[in-house]
Amino acid sequence: MKLYGIPNCDTVKKARTWLADHGHAFDFHDFKKQGLDRATVAGWLQKVDWETLVNRKGTTWRGLPDERKAQVTDQDSALELMLEYPSVIKRPVLQGAGPQVHVGFSDATYQQIFQG
Repeated sequence: MKLYGIPNCDTVKKARTWLADHGHAFDFHDFKKQGLDRATVAGWLQKVDWETLVNRKGTTWRGLPDERKAQVTDQDSALELMLEYPSVIKRPVLQGAGPQVHVGFSDATYQQIFQG
């Protein structure tokens, strides 16, 4: 299982703590330092809508010029934006061994993911 995010993000910290406290092993991928490749993000976009992955409430999005924001109109343009500005991705992204990809964190959602 791999958790993608940036270490100083409060939501990522909560997810990391939750996984550790509940005994779930995971690899952490700091996409600000380690970057993201096109195949990884494209894979997420096969499972999750681009509008879910692009965090329009975050400071990175809000700091983009309006012209750049206006260019993000579909999955392809969102992919290019996320590769150019990885911190615009809603965090964390949890990718397990199976086909599912989960975006964001809440205690209730993680409990549901890991039940059974």
